[in-house]
Amino acid sequence: MNDTQQPPISPEEPVLTVPAYSPRRAARSSTLPVRTLPYHVLQWGQPQPGVAPLVMVHGWMDVGASYQFVVDAMATERWVIAPDWRGFGLTPSGGADCFWFPDYLADLDALLDHFSPDAPVDLVGHSMGGNVVMLYAGIRPERIRKLVNLEGFGLPAAKPAQAPGRYALWMDELKALRQGDKDLKTYPSHQAVAQRLQKTNPRLPPDKALWLASQWAAPDAQGQWRILGEAGHKLVNPQLYRVEEVQAIYQRITAPTLAVEASHNQMAKWWQNRYTLDEYHQRLQSVPNVRIEVIDDAGHMLHHDQPEAVARLIEAHITST
Repeated sequence: MNDTQQPPISPEEPVLTVPAYSPRRAARSSTLPVRTLPYHVLQWGQPQPGVAPLVMVHGWMDVGASYQFVVDAMATERWVIAPDWRGFGLTPSGGADCFWFPDYLADLDALLDHFSPDAPVDLVGHSMGGNVVMLYAGIRPERIRKLVNLEGFGLPAAKPAQAPGRYALWMDELKALRQGDKDLKTYPSHQAVAQRLQKTNPRLPPDKALWLASQWAAPDAQGQWRILGEAGHKLVNPQLYRVEEVQAIYQRITAPTLAVEASHNQMAKWWQNRYTLDEYHQRLQSVPNVRIEVIDDAGHMLHHDQPEAVARLIEAHITST
């Protein structure tokens, strides 16, 4: 859910009148100290003796509640844990004006120390979260029992010559952020947020869009609905993406890994052929035990488009021997 991909909703667009989606399984909301931040975490189900917790982390400009549809579609009840990353949802940023991948890794490490200090977990990540879990599983291989990557493709390979320009662009964007030029858009109503979500993802049904809108945004003091995400997440990362380092980490993954893709491949649109699906598949060859599955009739938000199919794949993977 990228707030830069689509224009705001126009007043002439029809108002959604369907009831919002009603979750089948209720989530418990809590806050716990993670490093310097009060981290917001959702949980479904209860701990079960001998059964690994299922930890699910979301992507860029998303929230932990985004997994509600998949949790509801699961055939059996599991203890599922879904945090809001720092600066997303109900987890504050701590005043940060930019965000770093090492912080996501350390935050995840602290979360696992809290919820499962003595046993490995099953770990799922979508998009940005998929990139995080792939790195974490190679850095802390003993902490992960089974791994699922939902459309976490990584980034185009960078070259050292790009470094001066990248650092300069990052500093320019920091200035723009301080001046308010990077602020996220606001929306006049809950329904306008839902329509915005459907513009980004036309496969998202109206009832699920309305439910997600109340998780993804909240009204401010002026009655405008604001996205629950920090504008600093929109800044370019000054650190170059080093494919050789990523592949070295992938080689250390010991967990059986499931890489799930949507049938509607959007990589060409995102990267304008600077990075392709074939290149991603080549990188996956560094993972010792990996298989690829494709979800039909789905785009990048495949856990919204086809939650039943995603749930089946996750459950089959984490229960296999």
